[in-house]
Amino acid sequence: MDPDRTPTPEELEDCATFAVAVLEEAGRAALAYFRRAPAVDDKAGAGAPFDPVTEADREVERLVRARIAARFPGHAVLGEEEGVGAGSGRVGWTLDPIDGTRGFLAGFVQWGMLLALTVDGAPVLGVVHQPYTNETWWGTARGSRFRRGGEASAVRVRPCPEPGAAILASTDPHLFAEAEADAFHALRRAVRLVRYGSDCYAYCLLASGQLDLVVESGLGPWDVQALIPLIEGAGGVVTDWRGDACAAGGRVLAAGDPALHRWALERLAAVP
Repeated sequence: MDPDRTPTPEELEDCATFAVAVLEEAGRAALAYFRRAPAVDDKAGAGAPFDPVTEADREVERLVRARIAARFPGHAVLGEEEGVGAGSGRVGWTLDPIDGTRGFLAGFVQWGMLLALTVDGAPVLGVVHQPYTNETWWGTARGSRFRRGGEASAVRVRPCPEPGAAILASTDPHLFAEAEADAFHALRRAVRLVRYGSDCYAYCLLASGQLDLVVESGLGPWDVQALIPLIEGAGGVVTDWRGDACAAGGRVLAAGDPALHRWALERLAAVP
C-alpha cells in the first residue's frame, strides 16, 4: 500500500485483517509475562508518580514494528516505547504495546494492546486486543466489530441522553488536578455510576454499549488513536474537552450518546 496516498476501502479492510492478526500474535507474547512478575523499569524521574515499562511492553512493540516493516515498508510507526520509526509518507501506524501497564503488573485484566492506522495524522482504523480474555475490537468509518473466540458481531453504542442514567469510567481520579478535578467530580456526582481502573478497556465497553462516558486527561497519542475509529464506527463521539479533535492525546471525552457528550462538554470546556 502506497504510504503517500489515502487507502481505498478494500485496502483499509486488508489493513484491519493484518492489524487484528498482528495484535493477536503479539498478545500471545504478552501472556508469557502476565502474572509472572516481569522485570519492570520506572520511566518517571525522581519524585514523579510511578510510570512502569516491562519486558512485555518492549517485546510486543518490537514484534509489531517488525511485522509492519515486513508488510508495509515505508510506513512510519509511532510507538510509546521507541518513538517514531522509519517512514515519512502520509500513512502511518500508532502503537501502544500494553495500554494499562499498571493493571498488567497488578494482574488485572483491564489492559489491552492498541494499534491505529493514520492518514495525515488522523486515525482511520483502530484495533484493540485483550489477550487474556481473548477479546478483539476494531473499527473504521464503515463500522465497528467485536470478536471473542468463535463469537463475532457488530458493536454499537447505546442511547443514554440523561446523565442520571449514565455510567462513567475513568482510569484514575488522580489523573485530574485543580480545575480539572473540580469539573470531573461535578460529572461524577451527576451520573448514576462511576468505575475506575479500566484504561483502554473502558472505551471498548463504551463502543459495545455497556457504559456511556469516559473522561480522562494526560493521554499520549498512542493511548487514544486506536480508540477514536472504534468508538466513532460504533456511533459514538470522541473529542478533547473543548470539542476538538483529540488524536494528539491530552484531555479526552468519549460518549456513546451525542446528547450526553454535549452535556459533559458544557461542564468541561471551560477548564483552562
